[in-house]
Amino acid sequence: MQIDPAQHSRADGYKLLTNIVMPRPIAWVTSLGPAGTVNLAPFSFFNAVSSNPLYVMVSVARNEAGELKDTARNILAEREFVVNMVTEEVFDAMNISAADFPPDESELDAAGLGVAPSVKIRTPRVAEAQASLECRLHSEQQLGAYTMFIGEVVMFHVADYLVGQRLHINGFAPIGRMGSPSVYCRTTDRFDIARVTYAQWQTTLRKKGE
Repeated sequence: MQIDPAQHSRADGYKLLTNIVMPRPIAWVTSLGPAGTVNLAPFSFFNAVSSNPLYVMVSVARNEAGELKDTARNILAEREFVVNMVTEEVFDAMNISAADFPPDESELDAAGLGVAPSVKIRTPRVAEAQASLECRLHSEQQLGAYTMFIGEVVMFHVADYLVGQRLHINGFAPIGRMGSPSVYCRTTDRFDIARVTYAQWQTTLRKKGE
């Protein structure tokens, strides 16, 4: 089937995109409001986009009134944010933080979460998160109803029990976002297959021809 997005509503386009491009990691973003309130909100238009420098991308839609959400306003004002990764034990708290709280009320308090200080930026992180990324804003770009933020990771916070030799991360199983509006997945079912080199591929072909 061929589906032309130009012939369908924006809601249909969103449904198709988010049900096909999946699973997506969840950026559980802490940001600082103008009065010092710590804002917390989840976003699934998120991923790592570069390792040199260390850049991540978070895209934040405007609210129903067409205005910037608290997270977007705070990032633009402070030029920093923290991405906290969502694992199963904090999933319910993440779901609470997705509600449309007023700007002067912290979602962390409502979700029963604690804050922990960051090292290189003012914005704190979620104490209960197994992994958090301190980010300084590199740039932002308007993409229609969205603002895409590219942040440089300036500090990693990772639970001690996850870090193995040579900084391998073991046993980390963040929740993934699947289709809209509210489907998620676990990332505990995995398989490991070594990448094939061109030389190995050629050797395999020769063996098949013998």
